[in-house]
Amino acid sequence: LNGKRIVWAIAGAAVVLVLFLALRRAPVPVEIGTVVVAPFTQSFEEQGKTALNHRYVLAAPIAGTLRRIDLEQGDPVRAGDVVAEVEPSRAALLDPATRMRILAESEAAAAEVRAAAGRSAAAESASALARADLGRTQGMRESGAISAAALDAARSRADQAEANLRAARADRQAALQRRDALAAVLDSQGKSGGSAILLRAPIDGVVLHRHKESAVPVNAGDPLLEFGDPRDLNIEVDTLSQDAVSLTPGMAARVLRWGGDDALEARVTRIEPGGFTKISALGVEEQRTRVRLDFVSPYEQWRRLGDGYRVEVEFVLWHAEKVLQVPSSALFRDNGQWFAYRVEDGRARKVAVDVGHRAAAATEVRAGLEASDSVVAHPDDRIDDGVRVTTP
Repeated sequence: LNGKRIVWAIAGAAVVLVLFLALRRAPVPVEIGTVVVAPFTQSFEEQGKTALNHRYVLAAPIAGTLRRIDLEQGDPVRAGDVVAEVEPSRAALLDPATRMRILAESEAAAAEVRAAAGRSAAAESASALARADLGRTQGMRESGAISAAALDAARSRADQAEANLRAARADRQAALQRRDALAAVLDSQGKSGGSAILLRAPIDGVVLHRHKESAVPVNAGDPLLEFGDPRDLNIEVDTLSQDAVSLTPGMAARVLRWGGDDALEARVTRIEPGGFTKISALGVEEQRTRVRLDFVSPYEQWRRLGDGYRVEVEFVLWHAEKVLQVPSSALFRDNGQWFAYRVEDGRARKVAVDVGHRAAAATEVRAGLEASDSVVAHPDDRIDDGVRVTTP
């Protein structure tokens, strides 16, 4: 009898074991992520293009005949170089009404020279002040008295003041040229064989566009050549308006996929106050705002870039060197709270997580997880608190 009981007990235990093994859930294969302390950058990317801050169009100061222009697009020029010559139209100058008009234009040109000289002097003073302020700011940054953002803002103001100075000097050069050209026209009237008017480059730079090349008649104001300074290049990016509100002048950015091997450093200089509607590639209406940036990297690193080149820009909203972070894919929301599944002894444990800055790949952890914790990288509906998990 006792032997039969033992047999039945063993059989019952075997049945229970079989049922337990049959009903027991197999471990769910999951991918594991790790909570780490590492550098963290919160950013977003947009497509943009390069553009010159200033373009200078050289126009015919008077009506006449343009001599052939030998310069080609891309040719370098120095400020003051003779780049074009115009032979005055003598027949028109014999007309009294035309003479009176040229006299009036000459007086206006002389007034513009004086005004341009004043603007140039003011720009020079502003540039010197901005450079001095930058020097003081650099010293304060080295002592830890101000933030890196304040130094970036001061550097941006100095660069902008220097660009304004270059533009003011070019405007003064153009005004001088027009005044001298009109004076030469008046001086040549009534003389045999009036000499050609020499037109000079307003800046150090390159030829961007040649509007005319052959010897042809021209009227006063006709564009002849367009110049630009390759070093005076900036970047224009049309960002979503909701992203633009996170940007401030002086904020750091990186230029990616521009054609070179390494990323370039840049910074925001201006966020335009007005927005506009743009249709996306998917046909969706978007409100966008234009943002302008200057290069921070040395010119030698991006000298191959030209006007109107396509680039990708990463705007850096926040950065820190040591941040506790978890893979963003490990987080999920439940009743308005962020959670993750921490792996403990082969089981997934649901834990609440207090998050900070977020990026595509990782999210800052303020509470709930610790460094070296293992988490389920991509939780799905098979995962629940206490479920056994395994790695494939």
